Amino acid sequence: MLSRKGIIPEEYVLTRLAEDVPDHARYRARERRARFVGKNGACNVAHKNIREQGRFLQDVFTTLVDLKWPHTLLIFTMSFLCSWLLFGMVWWLIAFAHGDLDHSTRLQRDAAEGAAGSAVGFVPCVTSIHSFTSAFLFSIEVQVTIGFGGRMVTEECPAAILVLIVQNIVGLVINAIMLGCIFMKTSQAHRRAETLIFSKHAVIALREGRLCFMLRMGDLRKSMIISATIRMQVVKKTASLEGEVVPLNQIDIQMENPVGGNSIFLVSPLIIYHVIDKNSPLYDISPMNLHHHEDLEIIVILEGVVETTGITTQARTSYLADEILWGQRFVPIVAEEDGRYSVDYSKFGNTVKVPTPSCTARQLEEDKSIMDTMPLSPKGTIRKRSVKLKPKFTISEEPS
Repeated sequence: MLSRKGIIPEEYVLTRLAEDVPDHARYRARERRARFVGKNGACNVAHKNIREQGRFLQDVFTTLVDLKWPHTLLIFTMSFLCSWLLFGMVWWLIAFAHGDLDHSTRLQRDAAEGAAGSAVGFVPCVTSIHSFTSAFLFSIEVQVTIGFGGRMVTEECPAAILVLIVQNIVGLVINAIMLGCIFMKTSQAHRRAETLIFSKHAVIALREGRLCFMLRMGDLRKSMIISATIRMQVVKKTASLEGEVVPLNQIDIQMENPVGGNSIFLVSPLIIYHVIDKNSPLYDISPMNLHHHEDLEIIVILEGVVETTGITTQARTSYLADEILWGQRFVPIVAEEDGRYSVDYSKFGNTVKVPTPSCTARQLEEDKSIMDTMPLSPKGTIRKRSVKLKPKFTISEEPS
């Protein structure tokens, strides 16, 4: 306003406005690292500029199964409607070519056959077809084998018999493909993965005097996952000695679990851990690196066979750097009660702080004196609830 009136030169006004803007508002804050795998297991990858689209048509069945439900149901409906309309048109053309639709032609043939002494009269290729609507209805009756009884193929036209055979075969093929597609979509393996849960956060704490990366996983169903195996990978941006930049370098992590090896017995929730040693990609990670700017993502993959269906399933999740809690461990959730073990899933992701050195595993290995200053934390045990038993008999004094 002042610059418009000429009281203050415009360049001074612009300078003053720029000075009023705080420094943190001039620069855009760095965004959080994009996930490679979501918390629900979905892969955050977009495929673009695919030139050979025809490869998807070479595997039509898998393409139909991968489609979303609205698209699958639309194709399911249109496949039957189009086949009914197509063969309805064929039946109408057969009836038209034979003269079944022309009433005058039928009268002339009946008169000619009557003069010749024939008592049969005019025989159509398909009885009771008078229009395209009746031909369409007959097409539906043939393909779905309804057979109301009002329309049927006669032996007058061999072409009609051939079309009848072809339509039955085509109908069986469409039924097999579409019903198989619907069955595969309803029994997909990732549905079973909905009841395989992971803790929201991972933790890093001491276990047996060594820093360990730990997470908790469990199965909500009573039916087991047979031959369950688990593996982890670190996904981060790396560069080779030659200067080649790998934006998503996948590095395997050696797993350790209470059972031993990569196979697990997932009856109750387990704490899966990885010892951070000199061969670990987390060897130089410290609490200062666990923020949302750090280029680090740990992917956890669980694979196994569903006991009830025999289908192989896979559950996935990931942890970014700011989802890893340093110096904490998971609270016990298994308790012995009434002669069996019970699991309290309300505390599935709960953690408690424990004494942990704020240094990397490399520094802890090089300087053993750091462990001497760490207080020992109480050991976790399986809780056993005390049950008060009522006496089944009483002792009374004998009467005198």
